Amino acid sequence: MSKDLYHLLQRIETLLIRIEQHYPIPPPIPDWQTVMASRWHPSHHQGQFLPIQTLPSICLQDLQGIDQQKQRLIRNTEQFLQAKPANHALLWGAAGIGKSSLIKALLNQYASQGLRLIEVDKKHLLDLPTLVSHFYSRPEYFIIFSDDLSFEEHDPDYKSLKSVLEGTLNALPENVLIYATSNRRHLMPETHQDNADTHMITGEIHPAETVAEKLSLSERFGLWLSFYPFNQEDYLRIVWHWLAVLNVPIQEEQELRTAALQWALARGSRSGRSAWQFAKDWAGQHLN
Repeated sequence: MSKDLYHLLQRIETLLIRIEQHYPIPPPIPDWQTVMASRWHPSHHQGQFLPIQTLPSICLQDLQGIDQQKQRLIRNTEQFLQAKPANHALLWGAAGIGKSSLIKALLNQYASQGLRLIEVDKKHLLDLPTLVSHFYSRPEYFIIFSDDLSFEEHDPDYKSLKSVLEGTLNALPENVLIYATSNRRHLMPETHQDNADTHMITGEIHPAETVAEKLSLSERFGLWLSFYPFNQEDYLRIVWHWLAVLNVPIQEEQELRTAALQWALARGSRSGRSAWQFAKDWAGQHLN
């Protein structure tokens, strides 16, 4: 190889590297016929879907004590899968009651009917226009799942998300819904000033408009489902359910009942999560 040709090839290689830095190769799109769930991962140039290989095994019948919420979300999801009108859903309330598990259980129930789940972190929801652009021509139905969605007082992202959910010219495709969970009903912190009848506290002439602005994001979700802490008997029924799933024989019922209640008391929570955690602990001690 001549010296001139060698230098020319080196210059071409350097030029190609520079071009690739500005115009990177697009990341591969998952095969949605086989990939049931994926996580959206943003990058400096463009985001990509990271397929989730191991899916949670939770099933709808495992979720006890939330029958009303379960049936309403199932109905909304089935309307969606039948290409009928359906709403974005906000599942809000106490921690550990089953909000996230309910959404994950829908995937196990309806994946064979074309349902797919895309997990998106709150701070990446502004990528929605880019993300959903891959779904316009797909036959599957995609739920964008954002867990623990909430915003702080002066967080500017909530206004951008509000525009994405409703009101932008670039509407979400009909095969996309957003299901979000939150411990807050209105996704923004509320203060005593919000409920004051006078503008004297803040100096605002129209304080009601500030309150309305805080509520406007959650109002973009057409379906609100509320989750409250379980009472004692509901909590114990969930404990019994999980022990049956784990094939744990129940012999000393009163001893078991006392231990389960003490477990919840120590954690300050009678939730489905604490019931599952107790059942695993009890099973580990009593299974041969």
